[in-house]
Amino acid sequence: MNAALFAVEAVVYFGVLAVLFRARARIGIGAFFCALGVMHFLETYLAAILYVELPFGIIASPGSVVLFTGKLMLMLMVYIRDDAVVVRQPIYGLLLGNVLLLALALVIRNHVALPLSPGREADFGLVDQMGWLMVWGTAVLFVDCILMILAYEQVRRLFGGHLLPRLLLCGAAIMTFDQVMFFGGLRLLTGAPYSVLVGGWVAKMAAVALYAPLVSFYLRHLEPRKNAKPMRRLADVFDLLTYRERYEDLLARSGRDALTGALDRGRLESQGRAVVDAAALAGRPVSVLLVDIDNFKSFNDRYGHAAGDAVLKRIAANVMAQVRASDLVFRFGGEEFVVICDGMAGAAAVALGERIRREVAGAAVGEAPRVTVSIGVASCAEDASDYNGLFAVADERLYAAKAAGRNAVIGERLPETQDAPHLALVR
Repeated sequence: MNAALFAVEAVVYFGVLAVLFRARARIGIGAFFCALGVMHFLETYLAAILYVELPFGIIASPGSVVLFTGKLMLMLMVYIRDDAVVVRQPIYGLLLGNVLLLALALVIRNHVALPLSPGREADFGLVDQMGWLMVWGTAVLFVDCILMILAYEQVRRLFGGHLLPRLLLCGAAIMTFDQVMFFGGLRLLTGAPYSVLVGGWVAKMAAVALYAPLVSFYLRHLEPRKNAKPMRRLADVFDLLTYRERYEDLLARSGRDALTGALDRGRLESQGRAVVDAAALAGRPVSVLLVDIDNFKSFNDRYGHAAGDAVLKRIAANVMAQVRASDLVFRFGGEEFVVICDGMAGAAAVALGERIRREVAGAAVGEAPRVTVSIGVASCAEDASDYNGLFAVADERLYAAKAAGRNAVIGERLPETQDAPHLALVR
């Protein structure tokens, strides 16, 4: 009965962890390592308190035989499929976590504890015993993994690409070393008899004989090859949150507005100013367009901020669709955009403003009324010769467009043949 239970426990243990390892492309390797870490506590607890009799009078613990042997074989599987850099992560984490457990237990025991009920008081005896056993077991595990990887690579000379005999041979050799080392700590801390040493070794050899075929079968038939197409990531809530955070962080570092995709105000103050100053210094024409959405506050109040955000995104797209590839579009404020056109003189800038105005006015936003924009245009060197001067002139003309009835562009006068019924043009 005990032997059959050992076999069932081994198959369930390996099966669940193999599924987590197989799913690492979707949920990450962390889930596999966390499950392995939880089992580390259970295996040490069982190794300290639970021993059963197996056939032929063998005495062994399921913690040491099933869980620890399984963990070591799983670590070898991780190395075979990935690399030693991945293997070291849970070992360091377990070792440092166990040391932390002991350190905190030493501090916590100094609390003046209140019993929850008569006769129930805090007993740190098991924590002390298990803590030291976990530290010792993890230190042995560290050596085990190094020796197992080296042994696995060395037996290649004997068996070549035959996976199963390599797993059996190096597993048996390392578990022999592990049983001797772990028993030393177990005897020191718990006074375990030598029958546990012999019985545990025999049981571990049987466990290796079970786990090696499982690992071999998994690697040959269930694990995708390294050149296989990677699995699509699981789009759960954590993935979506991570994507959104990284996307917004990328936009912040790239100087773009998260809602509209336009360059942000910080980039306007640095890059926009630099473009204007460089053009002015070189004697090259440059124009600034201030684009403001008409009655945007009233629109938000009536239709809601979600509809307002949709308008902002749509108008930003309208503006970007009309400008040249070399022009820069910035979101200046809540409903204002700034366009800087290097190499563009006043007449062409006003024509661009009119194209933007018509594009915005002609677009629909669901059942909401038509949204329009007013635009002020200033050009160097006709209107000003520096960034601050251009911006001041464009801002003044924007307010003039608002005062003229909105849905207007005010800047340099276009030719008389230009069809612009909504255009107010002044110099």
